[in-house]
Amino acid sequence: MNTRPRMILIDVDGTLVDSVPDLAYCVDQMMGALGREPHGEAKVRNWVGNGVEKLVKRALADDLDAEPPAADFERAYPIFLELYARNTSTRSLLYPGVREGVDYLKAAAYPLGCVTNKAERFTLPLLRSLGLHDDFGIIVAGDTLDRKKPDPLPLLHAAAHFGVPPEASLMVGDSVSDVTAARAAGFDIVCMSYGYNHGMDIREAAPDAVMDSLVDLRDILET
Repeated sequence: MNTRPRMILIDVDGTLVDSVPDLAYCVDQMMGALGREPHGEAKVRNWVGNGVEKLVKRALADDLDAEPPAADFERAYPIFLELYARNTSTRSLLYPGVREGVDYLKAAAYPLGCVTNKAERFTLPLLRSLGLHDDFGIIVAGDTLDRKKPDPLPLLHAAAHFGVPPEASLMVGDSVSDVTAARAAGFDIVCMSYGYNHGMDIREAAPDAVMDSLVDLRDILET
């Protein structure tokens, strides 16, 4: 990393929270409501990470990149949103080490922000349910601004909120989207080894460091 950061931003899905169990449940319930076969959690796990709109499209097309017919999406999307509103944190869990890692960062007096592509209507209840909401000085959701990751705007917006320059800022994420946004914003970037990256090893995206637990950030910051 360039320097010891003065502010740290953290992603949600695949970084702090394993939200796939809830997302997969909602995808499969949606598919059933449409008279289609369920996909199962293993397949859905490779589709998450770019917001629920993209997830629904991938589920309908049964493909990471293909676009479903517009009429199918217009029918399916409201069904998914209703399901997910009722199941945002029913099955989702913090990854091991997250609570301890956040507590360390707070004790070390790092200003913390949350930057996610998940819509605010889902992000805030999820963070409250899992006891993380009040740990962040700013929460930038996928619909807070006009653009979301991989655009750098959400990261720069959060840095401006704290009055910290990009070169003194760190992003913690799990995906190529996080790496791309951080590089474009001039942030350092550390990624989790376990997150949602469509089956690709995040090391291929060349973040500054990769760790297996948020607790490992202590060693990176204090080296």
